[in-house]
Amino acid sequence: MTLELAIRVTEVMLAFAMIQQGLEHLHDKGRALFALRIALCLWVLSGVTTGFALLGLFATSLVHLHRFGGPYNGGSDKMTILIVTCLMVARLGPSPLWAELAMAYLAVQLVLSYFVSGYVKIVKHEWRSGQALVDVFAFSAYPVSESLRGWATRPRLLQGMSWGVMGFEVLFPLALLHPLALYAGLAVAATFHLANAFLFGLNRFFWIWICAYPSLIWFQGRLESFTP
Repeated sequence: MTLELAIRVTEVMLAFAMIQQGLEHLHDKGRALFALRIALCLWVLSGVTTGFALLGLFATSLVHLHRFGGPYNGGSDKMTILIVTCLMVARLGPSPLWAELAMAYLAVQLVLSYFVSGYVKIVKHEWRSGQALVDVFAFSAYPVSESLRGWATRPRLLQGMSWGVMGFEVLFPLALLHPLALYAGLAVAATFHLANAFLFGLNRFFWIWICAYPSLIWFQGRLESFTP
């Protein structure tokens, strides 16, 4: 994947993801700001001087941070701002090198988002034993239906799920070793986010995380260009 294609595909995916986010709030008190973000996303989709549209999205993101006292949807908002910032730098930077550095930074942050999450889990006994997921299904507000709370009575299953998640996350950087490994790793990652959307209602994580995947596909190819 070329750098320009990676940037453009990321722009399009980001625009659709942010439009979906904005539509959720068009009936809220601050709908004017969300309507503005939707308009800027449509500008990005047009493909015309997208750097300035991304600058506008970056500015509205700062307004959101001020209004809500931080990223009100946690990790998904942080990833949204990260992608917007990297794309803005890629488009408005003074040289092509800036675009490469911005997309490489996004790719590295994507890899770290999985690895660090896995490391934080695997060093904790409650994750290794499966108790963390037992507590999530039994007591948290995340399960999308009461019927899913019955999974809390199946500790062996949840322990296996815990190790599956931790193993995938800590081993994810190895996907950079080969293009086929990367595509397989991204497929597993997307499935992981999709499962979280169905089980816990974390749909924003699915849409925004996959927006960063083109940067990693480009980055892996760029790394290969340095190998003899």
